[in-house]
Amino acid sequence: MSGSVAGIVLAAGESRRFGGRKQLATLDRRTLLEHVLELADHAGLDPIVAVVPVWLTRPPAFPEPRHIWVRNPHPAGGMSHSLRLGFAALPPRAEAAVVLLGDQPTLPAAQIAALIAARGDRPLIATRVDGHPTPPVLVERTHFDLVGAAVGDAGLRDVLGQHPEWVKVVAMHEGVPDIDTRADLDALRDR
Repeated sequence: MSGSVAGIVLAAGESRRFGGRKQLATLDRRTLLEHVLELADHAGLDPIVAVVPVWLTRPPAFPEPRHIWVRNPHPAGGMSHSLRLGFAALPPRAEAAVVLLGDQPTLPAAQIAALIAARGDRPLIATRVDGHPTPPVLVERTHFDLVGAAVGDAGLRDVLGQHPEWVKVVAMHEGVPDIDTRADLDALRDR
């Protein structure tokens, strides 16, 4: 498997539970999105597609062509709409893509490395914590069309559940918190 493994960062949500533009919320003097983009960079994902709201400006530290900025004009379509936009923006050289969430700034790089290392015998590789699938998820190019089956905000969770024969599981000991509310962000800052 010699082609590149791309990253797709989903960050176009409406942030209703957060009560504002979560993408611009800061942790350690960087936005949540900048943390995730930097993680994708350090993991060697190339290119990195960031699916963002139409109003969000690209941070200067993440230039083209490695960082592809895709604006989602319909965030109410949920995570599934962002997935379709992100996968549609991938270049032909991307043999696989790791789907990351823009509100998981503390995801360890080791989780991405574990997904990439597990490539080979199944087209989907998912992390699992306590028996439940969790992001990130790696999708091989042969199965990029699966994003068309995703609906609403479930992302690929339902697709993974419907086709366990396609999924290789990488067990993780601890889950990575999503920042869904301001209290979640405060708890992360207090660690």
